[in-house]
Amino acid sequence: MSTERRAPLDRGRVADTALRLLNETGLDGLTLRAIARELDVKAPALYWHFKDKQALLDEMATEMYRRMVADTPLDPAGTWRDRLRGTSRGLRTALLGYRDGAKVYSGSRFTGIDHAPAQEASLRVMTEAGFTLAQAVAAGRTVNAYTVGFVTEEQGVQPLPGERREGYDVAERARLLADFPLSAAAGGELFADYDRHFEEGLELVVAGIGARYGIG
Repeated sequence: MSTERRAPLDRGRVADTALRLLNETGLDGLTLRAIARELDVKAPALYWHFKDKQALLDEMATEMYRRMVADTPLDPAGTWRDRLRGTSRGLRTALLGYRDGAKVYSGSRFTGIDHAPAQEASLRVMTEAGFTLAQAVAAGRTVNAYTVGFVTEEQGVQPLPGERREGYDVAERARLLADFPLSAAAGGELFADYDRHFEEGLELVVAGIGARYGIG
């Protein structure tokens, strides 16, 4: 009989295992049964920690956020624009680390208050720059929605770095749209060079926030 002791089963271990499996299975293939098999336990054991799959997704999203904060140092002396840019870039990097990362994160609820310190710091930077609290919240919400939406579309084409879904060949698309030259040429702006396009969109959003509220 083996005397090797397994690590105790807890929420963190389950979520970490689920995030690892996510890259293999994608969100649709991620089941509690598959996670239990990977952990070498029976599926009902997971229900002690998560009442259903959505509860697990909430914890996975929270863990993504924890890792994002740990990997995204933000200059406390930076401007509000620096803060929005840095947070957005950090979130995109975190989501791109997992197959369907944006889908998991979107609509999930944080399971604790781990997000509070970073949120408080961002709101403080914004309000000290002249935004009202409502405006600061709107700015943060808008940048977050832009980032999650962008990555959702990006991962629809490139599920993971180096992968590309069938049907997104830019040259073939241009051939099929030969009678619509502007639409044909737009393919390169829609389905390639995502880093550049993300930065362009982010600058549009940040500039729009400044213009909307008259804050430089």
